[in-house]
Amino acid sequence: MMQRLDRSKADFDEKLTALLRVPAEDTAEVRAIVAEILGDVRSGGDVRLVELTNQLDRRDVASAAELKIEKDRLKTAFENLDPLLAEALSASVDRVRTYHEAQLAALGGGEDWQFTDSLGNTLGQKVSGMQRVGLYAPGGKAAYPSTVIMTAIPAKVAGVEELVLCVPTPGGEVNETLLAAAYLCGVDHFFTIGGAQAIAAMAFGTDVVPRVDKIVGPGNLFVAVAKEMVFGTVGIDMIAGPSEVLIIADKTASPDWIVKDLFAQAEHDEMAQSILISADPDLLTAVAERLPVLLAKQPRSDIIAASLKARGAMIQVADLSEALALANRIAPEHLQLAIENPADSLEEVRFAGAVFLGVDTAEVVGDYTAGPSHVLPTSGTARFASPLGVYDFQIRASVIDCSREGSIVLNRAAALLADVEGLTAHGDSARARVSNQ
Repeated sequence: MMQRLDRSKADFDEKLTALLRVPAEDTAEVRAIVAEILGDVRSGGDVRLVELTNQLDRRDVASAAELKIEKDRLKTAFENLDPLLAEALSASVDRVRTYHEAQLAALGGGEDWQFTDSLGNTLGQKVSGMQRVGLYAPGGKAAYPSTVIMTAIPAKVAGVEELVLCVPTPGGEVNETLLAAAYLCGVDHFFTIGGAQAIAAMAFGTDVVPRVDKIVGPGNLFVAVAKEMVFGTVGIDMIAGPSEVLIIADKTASPDWIVKDLFAQAEHDEMAQSILISADPDLLTAVAERLPVLLAKQPRSDIIAASLKARGAMIQVADLSEALALANRIAPEHLQLAIENPADSLEEVRFAGAVFLGVDTAEVVGDYTAGPSHVLPTSGTARFASPLGVYDFQIRASVIDCSREGSIVLNRAAALLADVEGLTAHGDSARARVSNQ
């Protein structure tokens, strides 16, 4: 079911490269469709937005106003939830808020900062939360209230003034738990719009949908392409690839637990990736033996089996150090260290979206209740990208205040550099301060 690789074999690098390669999708047709949708919404506004929503989401609304869900409806959804579900949803919101408040404090509280140099110049930054952010969350039968929490709460903690949430509701089907999550997170504007047309509406604005400054959240290929194409008009979080987990395990890990962790990632879709690395061949064999047994109990067994066959692997290494080096090379979205004394190995981890320490720390808590946002870099981009956080929703302006002495020193040097670059007016502007003319 999962291919088994050995780090010591001569063809290992070739096989690993093939394993990590995400099959390229031909997006030419999708891009053409998305470009047309973006253009239609930009020029046609609410009228075209309604037409596209009725067509693509099988709706029957007469005006864009009908696409908005008011706040009292969100509150009612929360109040009508099963008490245990309401408690779990509230706990998730509270933990995510607590984590990001701590993150904000570690960044200096998101406050302006300044210092004065030896010339008496004052330098620093002015930090502000963004004015309006757009959130996208999958909806309909496959709704993800956790995505609302993981995008909205960091934005709120960062000081964003308004949150605009778009969720597709195919056939008009609204998920009550998602509405409740939006209520708990303080979403300001909730629209039942999906796909590229939702991205267009938030990026360009219509009479009904406010224009935003940044769009975050996952979606299908049409959503991803649309986000990429409106980047520059608005900011975006990232273009996410298939979800992935890399588990490093030793003899202290339960084979059944490891299998279930692999399944949890593989059930996302056929392109999800689940990789197990261990220096213990007996553990790898035990996992391989338990895979088919436990798979038979999974409702989404077809998806899991397809994912593990196409992109899953068990890799044998010589020791833990080799496993960690391989993990840094892969730079996974999720890295589980299901090993003895995992904290001792954390320093050796350089590239991963999120790290889960110990056999009791399953990746699934990161999806729902741990606290950090589950919006993470994928496909090796953890080498240069970070999890969604409060820093993604703040803007920083440099602040420069020259003293008279500092002005003379800095402008004299600036004039020389401007002359080298052939920018005469720049040099003249600097020299005026030096000569005080």
